[in-house]
Amino acid sequence: MIAEVIVDITSSTTDKIFDYSIPDGLDVKVGHRVVVMFGSKKVDGFVINIKETSNYDLDKIKDIVSVKEAQPLLTQNMLRLCFFMKKNFYLRAIDVIKLCLPPIVISGKVKAKYIEYVLPNFQSIPVLSQKAKEQIRLLLFLQERGEVKKEIILKEFSSSTLKNVLQKGFAIIKSVQEDRKPKSTFTVKKKEIVLNKQQQEAVDKITKSKYATYLLHGVTGSGKTEVYINCIKNALKQGKTAIMLVPEISLTPQMFARFRNAFGDTVAILHSNLSQGERFDEWNRIKNKQAKIAIGARSCIFAPIEDLGIIIIDEEHDSSYFSQSNPRFHTHEVAKYLAYLNNCPLVLGSATPSVESYYLASTGEYRLLTLTDRANQKQMPNIEIVDMMLEPMKGNINIFSYRLIAELESCLAQNNQAMIFINRRGYSSFIMCNNCAYVPKCQDCDVSLVYHKEDDMLKCHYCDKRYKKMTVCPKCGSSSIRYGAVGTQRVVDELKKIFDVPIFRLDNDTTRNKNSYAEVLEQFNNTSPSILVGTQMIAKGHDFNNVTLVGIVDADVSLHFSDYRAIERTFQLITQVAGRAGRSDSEGKVVLQTYFPRHYAYRYASTYDYKAFFKREINLREVTKFPPFVHLLRVLVISENFEKAEIVLKNIYDEINFLQQTYSSDFVYLHAMKCPKKRIQKNFRYQIMMRINKKNQATIIPKIYEICDKCKQNKVSIFVEDDPQNLS
Repeated sequence: MIAEVIVDITSSTTDKIFDYSIPDGLDVKVGHRVVVMFGSKKVDGFVINIKETSNYDLDKIKDIVSVKEAQPLLTQNMLRLCFFMKKNFYLRAIDVIKLCLPPIVISGKVKAKYIEYVLPNFQSIPVLSQKAKEQIRLLLFLQERGEVKKEIILKEFSSSTLKNVLQKGFAIIKSVQEDRKPKSTFTVKKKEIVLNKQQQEAVDKITKSKYATYLLHGVTGSGKTEVYINCIKNALKQGKTAIMLVPEISLTPQMFARFRNAFGDTVAILHSNLSQGERFDEWNRIKNKQAKIAIGARSCIFAPIEDLGIIIIDEEHDSSYFSQSNPRFHTHEVAKYLAYLNNCPLVLGSATPSVESYYLASTGEYRLLTLTDRANQKQMPNIEIVDMMLEPMKGNINIFSYRLIAELESCLAQNNQAMIFINRRGYSSFIMCNNCAYVPKCQDCDVSLVYHKEDDMLKCHYCDKRYKKMTVCPKCGSSSIRYGAVGTQRVVDELKKIFDVPIFRLDNDTTRNKNSYAEVLEQFNNTSPSILVGTQMIAKGHDFNNVTLVGIVDADVSLHFSDYRAIERTFQLITQVAGRAGRSDSEGKVVLQTYFPRHYAYRYASTYDYKAFFKREINLREVTKFPPFVHLLRVLVISENFEKAEIVLKNIYDEINFLQQTYSSDFVYLHAMKCPKKRIQKNFRYQIMMRINKKNQATIIPKIYEICDKCKQNKVSIFVEDDPQNLS
């Protein structure tokens, strides 16, 4: 028998299938990880198929050396998914296989954890010499308690005493595997919830269907999570399993707590903030069918779960569902294929669906379900727009408007909580010389350095490199230094000057430790009055009963990015963060500070009119020929050597330009250029942007992949991004 093997070598030249013979007596199955000879070296490989014979000379085919695990690591569906992704996302097979297997599983450095227990092995206390007082005391201890952890025994008794009792056969050791389960520090009160009419209709439609994609469009606080929970309950009743995705790790503790309340230990959690041991055990609990529900961020879609009954993607509009580093992929497309393989529904949920998803729902490709009211029957929070251009005229040069300060005072006086949103971390987004306008930049990246007051350092948010704070301009020698736009650190500092209440901060700088997300959220949840300041981590999914006020310090942060999605993302962020207020009995208020108060994104957001926003946005995209009316494709060329990068870029562009002549009516746009962020982590970055009519995209895109393969060079990376989410 012949095994088809993908070798574990990350190289385009080895991105192919190799045939190996299966020696007699070696039990090899599809999905097994095996050891094979590749050239003169032993390497790991993954068996993707077994066949009777090979097209190659059998005398030249090498034998598989050994099998690494008793059971296959990869299921048939995982392998099908891998080759779907390889074909559709221009990826190497081994890179996709590794998405399905956490590094700790592949490395073998983390093993199952076993706990040793000491058990009594006697009916009555044996007769021992009076000199063996400690042994007698140990036997009495075991008689009273029965099975005891060995570590507890060794705290009470010496190792020699235990050794003697074991040697005499009066006690035995038993090893028991113990799962390192992630502990949720976040607590959610368990309560029975009766679904309203719209929620029940959504559950009924989803649970009665097989393979289909549903878009659940529900306003913030409409009870989408309860719809998810009831759909999953139905799947479990049918003997099926479920995957539930959330966009941010910060959302996982609260969601995990709610699901643990509903489903107990059948829930497993997978995300990058787990310890290696926890991730290893949770992955194995899913693979061994001990856990029926997998919850986590993007990578959780690759959980080794079988018999799927439903897949749910919460906050489906979020750009974090697009992998922007190798291997690049779109989680929605992966989930659709996985749902197809399992013949189960896929549910995309959001209060602010992406324009593309809502368009597909409006054309019938997705099935639209709508929740128009909050589950608590309260009105949506009133959003008051404050024109910051007028504040200096009133004598206010603070970062907070008079209106926001007044609402904060009222909120805190009533023992309530407030959330302050600013989508920039650090103290200041840049620092600049007042004399010559010099702005310090990272040596390895083409970006301004951000000032972090807590560390009194300048940091690059792309490579994490740190620099001393600039006190004197290196260009002109001036000591007149100006600070740029505010970040979360400065917002906290300014609030502390005004309010004597606990102030918490949630951003990438405060959540680097393992449980810091959950700890910050739990502390805030249990502290009234208090204020939580944060970036977009606080903007979605969180449910705090006492939050009655949301302040948006600078709504314009994302409005003017050079990205056709900038206005959509601004609308989404405002709507999402506004939805954190008034989720319980008290009414909610939102104060939105902006320098562009008449922009249509704010006008529609202030009335929560998603349909009106969608209508305007979709008309604009149709006229300007942007997705969803065309297909957006980016070829990204990266190298530390800019000359090599430019040569490869030119070669690819010339080939695509030639292709355009054949399909001239299908190329709406084609242009090569430097990336807006020209250099990241010492690598020069160039791109070719294309907008292609959808009619012939299935023919054109594979040809572009072929062109990129043809133009490959050493020390130059080429990535093809399908519908890229970050155009910088």
